[in-house]
Amino acid sequence: MSSPDPQVRAARNHSTSPAVRGPVVAVTGAASGVGALLTERLAASEEIKQVIAIDERRGECAAAQWHILDVRDPAIAEKLRGADVVVHLALDLDLETDPAARSAYNVRGTQTVLTAAAAAGVHRVVLCTSAMVYGALPDNELPLSEDAELRATAEATGVGDLLEVERLARRAPRAHPGLNVTVVRPGVLVGGTDTSLTRYFESPRLLVVAGSRPAWQFCHVEDLCSALEYAVLEKVEGELAVGCDGWLEQEEVEELSGIRRMELPSAVALGAAARLHRIGLTPSPAGDLAYTMYPWVVSGSRLHDAGWRPQWTNEEVLAELLEEVSGRHTVVGRRLGRKDATAAGAAGATVALLGAAAVVRRARKARRRI
Repeated sequence: MSSPDPQVRAARNHSTSPAVRGPVVAVTGAASGVGALLTERLAASEEIKQVIAIDERRGECAAAQWHILDVRDPAIAEKLRGADVVVHLALDLDLETDPAARSAYNVRGTQTVLTAAAAAGVHRVVLCTSAMVYGALPDNELPLSEDAELRATAEATGVGDLLEVERLARRAPRAHPGLNVTVVRPGVLVGGTDTSLTRYFESPRLLVVAGSRPAWQFCHVEDLCSALEYAVLEKVEGELAVGCDGWLEQEEVEELSGIRRMELPSAVALGAAARLHRIGLTPSPAGDLAYTMYPWVVSGSRLHDAGWRPQWTNEEVLAELLEEVSGRHTVVGRRLGRKDATAAGAAGATVALLGAAAVVRRARKARRRI
């Protein structure tokens, strides 16, 4: 008997091949940033059965099933039905967002997603915060273990919201038996991001507070997405730290970047940063400076034990960050226009910090005249 035609044989094999047995995964915040990258990655994976994408606008991933709504809307529970895992990435950490509005969105959104996931029968929610929740403190171990105490305060941009998300994550399994929660905490995130820490490298001088001990550990968004995929596929669970292996000392950062330091006493740097933020000249509170002063490097041992490895080194991520911020000019967290930057020159950061007292004095005099 002659063999079947190759095309017929291929059709038979296709018709009898087993369906994808992987999970159905819902991603919030799927239209932009890390959410968009993860949605594309999961949609292309043979280990994922289907991706449900949720955002306030439609993204570009045509392979996903899209639902357009605010994550604070309780109707999200119906959209999550049939999902096995939810990755919640709809967080607003924009430096320019009103802090009260940002907190209301982040906390309420996380509460709603956790409650809706439990109601829809989802068995796992993956949340993404930041290694910033460990706090940047002079007595931090190098590196910190994932089980280290969360000693951050709410004084830095968005960290208060992230600490509340962490609290909700720990409470959720008790409030909703059967719901598992995994938390992923990346280091300094790089790759299309805009934070007080990426803006640090837009300054004409790298501000170094006298007596401080900075240590830099970066995390590329591609490595974050691969770590999130590990969590989605249940290859690892619990509280996970993710970043490049090891860290860079401040001197190494200066050598690699070619940007010279500007060293100031702690009282001058912190006092000026606080005053500039208080009168609305910069978006970054003084608490952001702590993360450029003291180490908050993490080990990432749980992911490593599960077989995950970062594809990027700290040196490579720093090089990409410097390329991304090329042409941007920031002084104490405030991004300047081209004309302002030219006027500020290389001494801009020094002028801004040391001139803060004069700015405050003028504001006080103006108030007294009213």
